[in-house]
Amino acid sequence: MANQNEILNSSKAPEPVGLYPHARKVGNLLFLSGVGPRERGTKKIPGVELDDAGNITSYDIEAQCHSVFQNVRYILEDAGSGWDKLVDVTVFLTNMKADFATYNRIYAEYFKDNQPCRTTVEISSLPTPIAIELKCIATI
Repeated sequence: MANQNEILNSSKAPEPVGLYPHARKVGNLLFLSGVGPRERGTKKIPGVELDDAGNITSYDIEAQCHSVFQNVRYILEDAGSGWDKLVDVTVFLTNMKADFATYNRIYAEYFKDNQPCRTTVEISSLPTPIAIELKCIATI
């Protein structure tokens, strides 16, 4: 019998910034940890410019959206699921007023065929200098 509570990690998605897996399979559900737009093997964040103290001086929400969606796809596929199997997406934005319209437009491009439930919330900051993070549940 297959393990009904299995920890899964992707070889393509960015390394976690803490002690947690990329995803956890429980029954036929796949729960993803928060996923941001960082790139694997580097601290580089697409579209983000930092000053010498590590503060964000500018960022491109469009570049971050494309990158975070790609990272979610990597985790889903490496875990045996897929983009079309997403059932619930929680999106965290650090600047709803400035970024929602762009994020919402790009989101609609990626999710036009599969429409999971979605919640979007604004938070003051994320653990790394990013402007968007996704928390997802998919079937497997």
